Amino acid sequence: METRTHHTPADLSRLINPRSIALVGASDREGSIGERTLTNLLTHSAFSGEVYLVNPTKPEIRGRRCWPSVATLPDTPDVAVVAVPASGVLTVIEECAARGVAFAVILSSGFGEAGAEGEREQQRMKEIAERSGLRLYGPNCPGLTNVNGRLGLTFSPSFPHDLVQGPIGLATQGGGLGRNVMQAMERGIGIGLWASTGNEVDLQVADFIHYMADAPDIKVIVTLLEGIKDGPKFVAAVQRAAANGKPVIGLKVGKSEYGRRAAQSHTASLTGSAEVNSAVFRQFGVIEVDDIDELVDTAWLFARAMPGAQDALGIYCSSGGTAALAADAVGSAGLTLAAFTPETAAVLRAKLPAYAAIDNPVDTTAMVLSDKTVVETTLGCVANDANLGLTIVPIALDYGETTTRMADNIINAQKGCAAPIVPIWMSDRLGEGYQRLVAAGFAPPRSVGKAISAIQRWVDYGRWKRANPDIQPVALPPLAAPLGEGATRSLSEAQAKQQLRDAGIALLPNALATAADEARVLADRMGYPVVAKVASQQIVHKSDIGGVQVGLQDGAQVAAAWRDIMAAVAKHQPEATIDGLLIEKMAPRGGVELMVGVTRDPVFGHVMTFGLGGIYVEIFRDVTRRLLPIGPRDAAAMVREMRCFPLLDGARGRPAADVAALEALLVRISDFVVRHADRIEEMDLNPVWVGAKGEGAMPLDAVIIERVEKAA
Repeated sequence: METRTHHTPADLSRLINPRSIALVGASDREGSIGERTLTNLLTHSAFSGEVYLVNPTKPEIRGRRCWPSVATLPDTPDVAVVAVPASGVLTVIEECAARGVAFAVILSSGFGEAGAEGEREQQRMKEIAERSGLRLYGPNCPGLTNVNGRLGLTFSPSFPHDLVQGPIGLATQGGGLGRNVMQAMERGIGIGLWASTGNEVDLQVADFIHYMADAPDIKVIVTLLEGIKDGPKFVAAVQRAAANGKPVIGLKVGKSEYGRRAAQSHTASLTGSAEVNSAVFRQFGVIEVDDIDELVDTAWLFARAMPGAQDALGIYCSSGGTAALAADAVGSAGLTLAAFTPETAAVLRAKLPAYAAIDNPVDTTAMVLSDKTVVETTLGCVANDANLGLTIVPIALDYGETTTRMADNIINAQKGCAAPIVPIWMSDRLGEGYQRLVAAGFAPPRSVGKAISAIQRWVDYGRWKRANPDIQPVALPPLAAPLGEGATRSLSEAQAKQQLRDAGIALLPNALATAADEARVLADRMGYPVVAKVASQQIVHKSDIGGVQVGLQDGAQVAAAWRDIMAAVAKHQPEATIDGLLIEKMAPRGGVELMVGVTRDPVFGHVMTFGLGGIYVEIFRDVTRRLLPIGPRDAAAMVREMRCFPLLDGARGRPAADVAALEALLVRISDFVVRHADRIEEMDLNPVWVGAKGEGAMPLDAVIIERVEKAA
């Protein structure tokens, strides 16, 4: 079987800032892909390099010479933009490869998204590229837009209208939603580079995230994903961004069954499960959002300012109800309102009337209508308070000149303040005040809920950065190709536990008995009470068919258990091969039952799921996930993320659990899976018993499903 690997990231500098470009399929037929791309390149771009036009049927277009083929060009271009029908693309790619062109941007559709024949053509395209070193962008994409360099390798008629330069980098697969984000420029948001990668026959979103992580003109990276083809490559890219201090904001579409099917048919992408994607995002600091406006508000807040050491908030407002609405949203989001320093409180007392609210939130009251200086003299003082990291200014209504003055006060206050001021424009009337805030780069969120969503993610990212000060990139193992149906087997519990014991994982004494008398002897030797479980590779859920008996106190009960279990199994699963009974020492009384599971995600590889176990796992779904491998810091975070952590931490007078042993167990399980990654498909340790401090943590049951053959 083939093994997927992630290679060293491509150097994309000659694609994003080329010295010369060939447009293959250049046209003067109005509205055609070739004509629109030509117009964007010649009329709307500020490109000083050479543009070669390739069209075998025309000697010239717009007074510029045309060449019949890439092979006949007088010089080898850095980039070939391919705008010919799908049937002609392979010939062009062959010519580009033979000529030594570095990059081909394939705008043409009709490949992997269009069925089996298109998929075969796409595969041939990939083979040509791999053989020659030519890197491919697309196909089935709107092209590449370098706004900061004013270069449009695109057919989009929107290119000349979406040219607000800025510090945000945007990497998407789909063109429509990507353009939707670009048009947030109407709110003053600057996006310096947009890559929309289409079918990703070669270059992927991850390659562009990696480029943006190092690009000096990009501060914040935004990505819209329909599917991730190479998990290890994606993880390497977002880790690079985190190490360089650049937040990555991600929106993954295709979370529901409906959405997932739509994503697969749209770009033929491999979509991992929503839970795994979200867990990977959290683990590597990617800020996950749920909608486009939330994505834009969040990205722009990061572009304006990175979170600092303080993350308490201030609210400054001239309407009591609006101030209360904002304060409620802050509390509901689990955020904190700052206590003002005595200096701030003194200024507010001196400047505001006695009936105004001078605590946080500040309500200046309608005094702003009669006293034109009140905001000017107090807002900057609040925004500069040493105890807060960000000030929210909700503006409930457009009051004409008063609101315009408020906008000017916000703009002026921000000039003298490092911590961001976030005005919220709540009115549908977008008057002069709104326009001034947009022109000054504030891009005001349009509701309290949207603003608080962005601020919550800003604060959370700051906390994540402080908890992970020294980001050491984790190299994920390359993914083994998935095997066909029926290529796995479930080990018996005895076999699974032996593997765990060999890996240094503590277990209760257990042994396999092949006859009733032997079961009794083993139990006598272990000491009572014991548990008896049917041992069979065919029976995974033993308790469901009466295959488990617990709390056996003596030899007679063990003998009775043998008879009862064998009868129950014969009734419910008569075809199963029975190895005997596994006799195991009972866990001590007390303790908490947890679970540790490992599954192989087709995109990212092995993922550990940890949480409340026993019979509760399906009911409460109190679990947390991490991509393997994990280290001690990950294990500690997993344990503390669970809602049930107070159970382990000595809640309501319970003895505190052996959390240190539990964390060590998680790391040991991770090490075991990584060592045997080629054969372990799935693992379920449920329950895992954790005792009081000093008593340890150990799996009581173990299921391991492994591949029958290794992926070659």
